[in-house]
Amino acid sequence: MAKAKELREQATEELKAIYQDLSKELFQMRNEMKVTRKIEKSHLVRAKKKDRARMMTVLREKEINATS
Repeated sequence: MAKAKELREQATEELKAIYQDLSKELFQMRNEMKVTRKIEKSHLVRAKKKDRARMMTVLREKEINATS
C-alpha cells in the first residue's frame, strides 16, 4: 500500500473510498477466517489493518489542518 507521504497528496474523498474498501476486505477476510478457521494469506490481515490505520491517521491530520 501507499506510504503516508503519498496518501497526504490524495483528496479526502479518495482516502475515504480507499478506507471503505479496506474495511470491506478486512470484514470478508475475518468472516472467511471464522468460517473455515483457515485463511490462505493470513499476513494480509495485519497489513490491511496497518493500511487502514495509516489512512485514518492521514484523514485525521487533514481534518485538523482544515479547522486550523
